[in-house]
Amino acid sequence: MSQPKTTLRPTHDVYVVDGEGDKAFWTKIGAAWQHPDGDGLNMTLHAVPLNGRIVIRSAKATETRNRKGRS
Repeated sequence: MSQPKTTLRPTHDVYVVDGEGDKAFWTKIGAAWQHPDGDGLNMTLHAVPLNGRIVIRSAKATETRNRKGRS
């Protein structure tokens, strides 16, 4: 069985978010790669949160937010 081709750069960033709205604190805890068929993700986590919620954002959305001065 051949291995599916994956990109070296993650397609998504994984965060734990604590709080709501403008007072939310985002901490990047990993990365994710979209499956070639678009029906799922593989994730690598560097931490597992005990509270808060896990949010997966496209890497493009994260780059856009960072350029606007938001984390």
